[in-house]
This record gives sequence, C-alpha cells and structure tokens, in this order.
Amino acid sequence: MPTTTLAMHMSDGLLNARTALLFAVVAIAGLALALVRARADLDDRTAPMAGLVAAFVFAAQMINFPVLPGVSGHLLGGALAAILAGPWVGALCVAIVLVVQSLLFADGGLTMLGANITNMALIGTAVGYLVALALRGLATRSRAGLMTTAFVAAWVNTVVASCGFLAEYALGGAAGFSLPTVALGMVGVHALIGIGEGLITAATVGAVASARPDLVHLLRGARSEELAR
Repeated sequence: MPTTTLAMHMSDGLLNARTALLFAVVAIAGLALALVRARADLDDRTAPMAGLVAAFVFAAQMINFPVLPGVSGHLLGGALAAILAGPWVGALCVAIVLVVQSLLFADGGLTMLGANITNMALIGTAVGYLVALALRGLATRSRAGLMTTAFVAAWVNTVVASCGFLAEYALGGAAGFSLPTVALGMVGVHALIGIGEGLITAATVGAVASARPDLVHLLRGARSEELAR
C-alpha cells in the first residue's frame, strides 16, 4: 500500500523532481505576470478587500473533507477571490495563502508548492474568473443572477483545479497511486465538494454585493440598483 498522502494540497514526494521543477517554473512565471497586472487593480479601496479575501480563503482552505484513506479535499476559493478582487489580485491572494499554509502549517510540501500554486492560484482562479466573465450579463442583471454566476464559477473552478492535479500526476506521479484511483478520488469527489464551494461563494459574493457592490470586481460598471433586486 502506498503511504504518501494524496490531497488537493500536494505533499512532498507525490511528483518526481523534474515535474515538480517544471511546475515551480510555471508558478513563478504566472505569479510574476499576476504581480505586474495586479497593480492596475489595487488602490486604497480595493487593497483592504484583497486582504479580507486572502483571510477568508485561508480559513476556508483549513476545512478538509476526507475522500479516501490518506486522501482529503477542501474548498479552494479561486473563483471567490477572482470575482471579488479580480483574477490577478485573486491569484496573488490564493498563492499567499498556499505559501503560508505550507511554511507554517505543513499543509502541502515545499517541493510541491509550485504545483499547488499552479492548480489553485493560477488555473483555478483563471478558470473561475473566465466562467464568471462569460456569465457577467446574468451577474449584472440581479442579485440572484450574481449568486448563480458565483455558484457556477466556483463549481467549475473546483473541478478544473482537480483536473490540473490529475494532469500533473499523469505527467510525473511518484506516489504509487494508479491514475484511475487519483481520478476517482480527486476529480470525482471535488465535483461534489464544488457544490459546497459554490454555495459558500454565492452566499459570500451576494452578501458583499448587497452591502458594497462597488467592491465586487466583476460588477464594475454595473448599476447598483440592478444588484439590489
């Protein structure tokens, strides 16, 4: 029986050294781009929101769901961060959370940090935002439309991030788990976890939009009276 823990937060030894290095480079390049582009989104009004988003994602990711023996899943927060703070700032928020969790709580191995950032901070946030952007017409129509958009974006974000995990493991898995086991344990179960993430994301985004729609990045330019309905 393999003893390496398999979870959305990859632990050390789950990927071979070459694959881990590859995704460390991908993560560094992606975060460098996000850092440059995030400057346009940060100001005195949005910077506090970014801090609150990072704190919320940190708390949400500390809640783990058992999947299989030695396997766990948890909420990701990429879509939530992107909808509230924008894709570039959102990616940085999630990445900061992952670094802190790895360094202070040993949640995800240091050698796997690049892969974890790629999956959750880059892929998850980007996909969540692209889905939300595609549904922006619905989101700006009413509060219910916004919450529906947030739910769908969060569910897709969760599933696609787990698919990133699966692709990395297929490329250079070193833990001894079979690919079908990984697919069932991660993609299948995160399709269910995505429902919970969708509900939390929808409720959070809806609450923020009710109080301060101007702080929701996705709604920039929308009329506040439309969002109150």
